[in-house]
Amino acid sequence: MFHFVVAIPCLIVIARYLAPLRWPLWFKIALSALLLLISQHHLLTYLAFGSMFSPEVPRSMVMAINWLFGTMLFLAVLQLVVDLMAVLLMVVKRRGLAIPAFLRYAIGVFALGVAAFAVNQAARVPPMKEVEVTIGGLPAQFEGYQIIHLTDLHISRLFEAPWVEAVVAKTNALAPDLIVITGDLIDGDLETRRMDVAPLQALSAPDGVYASPGNHEYYFGYEQWMAHYQSLGMQTLANQHAVITRDGADLVLAGITDLRAPRTGWPAPDVDEAIAGAPANAPIILLDHQPFDAARAAAAGVDLQLSGHTHGGMIWGFDRIVALANNGFVSGFYDVDGMTLYVNNGTGLWPGFALRLGKPSELTRITLRQG
Repeated sequence: MFHFVVAIPCLIVIARYLAPLRWPLWFKIALSALLLLISQHHLLTYLAFGSMFSPEVPRSMVMAINWLFGTMLFLAVLQLVVDLMAVLLMVVKRRGLAIPAFLRYAIGVFALGVAAFAVNQAARVPPMKEVEVTIGGLPAQFEGYQIIHLTDLHISRLFEAPWVEAVVAKTNALAPDLIVITGDLIDGDLETRRMDVAPLQALSAPDGVYASPGNHEYYFGYEQWMAHYQSLGMQTLANQHAVITRDGADLVLAGITDLRAPRTGWPAPDVDEAIAGAPANAPIILLDHQPFDAARAAAAGVDLQLSGHTHGGMIWGFDRIVALANNGFVSGFYDVDGMTLYVNNGTGLWPGFALRLGKPSELTRITLRQG
């Protein structure tokens, strides 16, 4: 079904954009065939590499494919807008209208430019985003406590070692008290990605570096990856918690498995298990990759949930569709039955849809404040 849906914009471009142009027939057929291949690049990746989540091709090719794919998507939308305007004008003027060729060329050039910008925004080292979170009952010892929240790095052929090194350097330069990563660190198996994830070992904070799994960890060897994260100096939290102590006051940091876990034979996410035995009355911060079921965390007494997964919806407008698939949660702050949920736009994103417009990536510094 997914592969059929992504073919629809391609068919719109072929039928409504290419077909009316006075170009040689052989050229339009060749270009149509190329567009069909680009629209099915996820399927081709699956057939070639056994997974559509990890295209093992050069970074320049990943970016070029996304540029062409994005051009096709934006061109389909623009063509539909032009067609709608033409229909409205025909109704008003009560006569037929032909869409001039120069207008088709104009929207084609515009789509190429917008797609190039969108790929650039997706592939860049993310800017730092500053947010503050007020927590009722936060001990005075944790007033002003700073956390760097990374998520959805999707280390892959798009986000290789140099990009990871830049993210690590930017994170360490902010000198946070704590670093947390809420899943989807990788796309690819351990041997393929070993060199690209190696820079994560340099992440450093006084209270440590913690990571919880995302759905992509389960696609590429969950057990091996979680063990490797620990070998890089990260403490993994999968239905577990850690207690951070400062001058006699406690802060609980918990992490749960992903909703994908049971499908691959691993324990389902369990907030109650994750916080069992935690110090009474200590504020609880939960790392949960997917924000879908935030209400369960609120019911368990969590004060702040940090999530990712949605990539912020990637494109303004399209984010509303992403929100529908995630129980309404897509980007930024939400109040869930008195609990604060923060959904990070993502440090990186899945290389199969490397486009961002109006939903920028982020390296997030969270400062805790007393409520």
